[in-house]
Amino acid sequence: MKPGFWIAPEGAEEPVNIFPIGEEALDTSHKGLTASGALAKLASLDSEALARSCPRAVELLSTIAAAIAAQTAGAPTQLFRLEGLNDLERRLIDDVLGEGEVAGVVALPDGTLAQIQESVLAGIWRVRLEADERHDYIEIGAVPEIVSRAAADLTAGDIVIGPVPEGTMNALPVLAEIRERALSWRPGQRSQTINFTLLPMSPTDMSFLQQTLGNGPIQLMSRGYGTCRVLATGIRHVWSVQFFNAMDTIILDTLEVGGVPVVALAAAEDFEDSAERLTQIIEAYFT
Repeated sequence: MKPGFWIAPEGAEEPVNIFPIGEEALDTSHKGLTASGALAKLASLDSEALARSCPRAVELLSTIAAAIAAQTAGAPTQLFRLEGLNDLERRLIDDVLGEGEVAGVVALPDGTLAQIQESVLAGIWRVRLEADERHDYIEIGAVPEIVSRAAADLTAGDIVIGPVPEGTMNALPVLAEIRERALSWRPGQRSQTINFTLLPMSPTDMSFLQQTLGNGPIQLMSRGYGTCRVLATGIRHVWSVQFFNAMDTIILDTLEVGGVPVVALAAAEDFEDSAERLTQIIEAYFT
């Protein structure tokens, strides 16, 4: 099939390397709990004893439940640091939150990575800076602020077009369209999509397009209804969004011009639902 916008060079690793944030849980067999797995794990534990042993963790979970109930899509995110919790309390947090559909990394200017994992409760995120595990926190919002900040601060404001290779057919008008849309886009506007699945783009076109836009600092993977890979390009407001089938073949290959693609965002209705579910978990297992 026609190559997608982002194709890993032969022999290279996948573009998204997810570092598991909750590697250690309340037992050594835990490896990334799903929503049903998290509840099954809690049901098998002595939750009353855990509540007595981890009062700060239970208090933090209650605070998070109240905070996300009041969260709105356009409001600033809310951060809750974990530096005061001991290992058992952190592991309890891991088991309650589990691992949700969206995960990824943000490359920081100092060469380190910020690891991002959405919990099974949409809108509640776990963020850890690779360089310092003390910077390990929970964040409530549509997407962690570090993603939005990197997309704005660590990308170029305009496209620089170099020498055009022989055989290029449609890359230049596509780049002109991308540039116009990226320069005119403002927060609050809807994102605009360019669908390469429907465009007559040759391998030379795609290669030149990728080379011109470059790779940005953000790599996200959503595993909701199928797999979706979201990569920031090196140009502000321009994202590669690719959807894959069960055979890991690209079935929809697009560039989005706008804010963080909606496929990676928690929706407004997720906040209320997650607040209700987290409250039910606390009441069922810790009170």
